[in-house]
Amino acid sequence: MGAPRLEGRCEVIEKQEISELARELSLDLHVVEKDYVLGWLLAGIAADLDLSENWVFKGGTCLKKCYFETYRFSEDLDFTVTDEAQLDEAYLLQAFRQMAEWIYEQSGIEIPGEQIRFKLSVFEGGRYAEGRVYYVGPLMQKRNLARIKFDLTSKEKLVLPPQKRMVHHPYSDCPVDGIHVLSYCFEEVFAEKMRALAERERPRDLYDVVHLYRHDEIRPDRAVVLKTLQEKCAFKGISVPTIESLLREDAKIKLAAEWEDMLAHQLPVLPDLEQFWNEIPNVFRWLHGEAERHSLGSAPIIGSLDNTWQPPAMVHAWRENVPLESVRFAAANHLCVNLHYQDSWRLIEPYSLRRSLDGNLLLCAVKHETEESRTYRVDQIQGIEVSKTTFNPRYQIELTPAGPLAAPPVQRHAAPRQSISARPKGSAGRAANAKIGPAYVFKCPSCGKQFRRKTYDATLPSHKNKNGFQCFGGFGSLVKTEY
Repeated sequence: MGAPRLEGRCEVIEKQEISELARELSLDLHVVEKDYVLGWLLAGIAADLDLSENWVFKGGTCLKKCYFETYRFSEDLDFTVTDEAQLDEAYLLQAFRQMAEWIYEQSGIEIPGEQIRFKLSVFEGGRYAEGRVYYVGPLMQKRNLARIKFDLTSKEKLVLPPQKRMVHHPYSDCPVDGIHVLSYCFEEVFAEKMRALAERERPRDLYDVVHLYRHDEIRPDRAVVLKTLQEKCAFKGISVPTIESLLREDAKIKLAAEWEDMLAHQLPVLPDLEQFWNEIPNVFRWLHGEAERHSLGSAPIIGSLDNTWQPPAMVHAWRENVPLESVRFAAANHLCVNLHYQDSWRLIEPYSLRRSLDGNLLLCAVKHETEESRTYRVDQIQGIEVSKTTFNPRYQIELTPAGPLAAPPVQRHAAPRQSISARPKGSAGRAANAKIGPAYVFKCPSCGKQFRRKTYDATLPSHKNKNGFQCFGGFGSLVKTEY
């Protein structure tokens, strides 16, 4: 079963790495394993000459892998395909079987070529393909193989230019230069999710729209979002959504019936529907310029801080006594946390994670009932439970730093690129990428290590410094631009 074993292939990562992240995130092992495989499928698409330039990543998994690591986990890969000729069964099967061999060689993930499936449909104005890819990942589940679904369509209106974005792949085998895919820009993702919510009224669309709106560190051009939404609705032949068209009792009943089934397995804790339902008017008032989102200050903190340190942008196995990634999820979803500290429990609103000058991690929070600001040493926290109690942020939520979201225009050259089959084999092949356009060199503020990027993305992965100690990444400073 699977692709032939190639000499010099890379071994799949250890199951323990999946287990550690699953513990951090309070999620099932198979959910985290699927996220890992999704990253390598995106790497395979990025390594293919034709697919990388014509497949534009979108949907919930795009948000999770390219924008927000504290976002819900997703299971499918959705693309708008700009070259309709690629939506052909024979073409797709050949491309994916070749891709499966490359992924196996690079990561050790087995994707049986004979079980890759594509079903094609032709509609007025475009084509649609639904694919199924089965895999054997680090958990080594060889019976009842897990699968990932692909949704590919050419019948989609791209209103704004797509961007090359770095894929969050918080695993030890991440390629040296990262994984970069062509994706919807933030405003187009926002508009597309609002259109989807109006058209099909699914829980994940409501969750996505509110989550996009809540990210205070991102300042999308709402006029661009609104114009893009209008164009997308016109293309689909539906009315532009309004507060009144969405806040219908029958729509709420439908969402409530599917809320748990559709979202619970993708999140550490499922927030109540009411929290998201009540946010819809705020989203529309902001979208139409009737209300502003006010900037909040940072939560107060006691003690001297190491201001060169920031929490890593990607999901990270902290190896602390408590799952810190669950706290970051709670903060992003405005959920309080039950904290066990000094032998007693208290309900807190988490705001930021900092590091003191003496190297201790600090959780900055507010006690929900008394509104008192508090700082807790992470190594002294005895237990953490994410609650369903919501809070309205008093301060800026800084548990997940956000890097630059706007990428400069991608510069394309006529020079030929290597195909996936011609790329170097073995682990060295991970760093072998053709030079296209400028390269940006960022320096880690903690250890000084430099990272070369093909896009203006200052996000740094977890890495080791010259003394062999772990550095948690964060965001780098631009050192130079190479052409």
